Amino acid sequence: MSAEAFAKSLPPVITLENLTALIEGDEFGHRFELSTEGAVTITPPPDAEHAGIASDLFAWLLAAGWPPRQILQAVGIRISLPEGDGGRIPDLTLWTEPPQGVWPETTRLVLAIEIVSPSSRTTDREHKVKEYARAGIPHYWVVDRDPANTVTLYRSNGSDDYETAAKLPLAWLLQSSPGDHLPSAN
Repeated sequence: MSAEAFAKSLPPVITLENLTALIEGDEFGHRFELSTEGAVTITPPPDAEHAGIASDLFAWLLAAGWPPRQILQAVGIRISLPEGDGGRIPDLTLWTEPPQGVWPETTRLVLAIEIVSPSSRTTDREHKVKEYARAGIPHYWVVDRDPANTVTLYRSNGSDDYETAAKLPLAWLLQSSPGDHLPSAN
């Protein structure tokens, strides 16, 4: 199907239910996300390096005592803001307890991690920083794909914004304790 035909098949206003139907109908593993302004983004599946970084972070959090069902890869989250609901799919999420259902609310979400891909740089570094802070997600980390896999650790400043808590190579982060950067595992 061409991009034009695909666009014509969409309803005038996309909801999370529409997005879920698009995801279920996709046979290629694309990620479909919906901004709170109603913009749909489609990205290809992660490459092996991207998935490896997510696995390293998963193992690090698991070794620190976080239960595996509270560390989830590629789970959709509902971003509820006054201008509308959006749906994002962070590369890795950390929860105070296992979330339930499709597009769970962010109330129990401790951390969202995005691993930057060439197609996601602006979204991960600009749009999601604002959306996640306004949605009340206490911690947001962005892993760049530079030679050091530099990780920018954002934390809530108590309002609808983040402050940069640290910026360090992934290897250094993985040598530290998650408790140095996050609340302790339950």
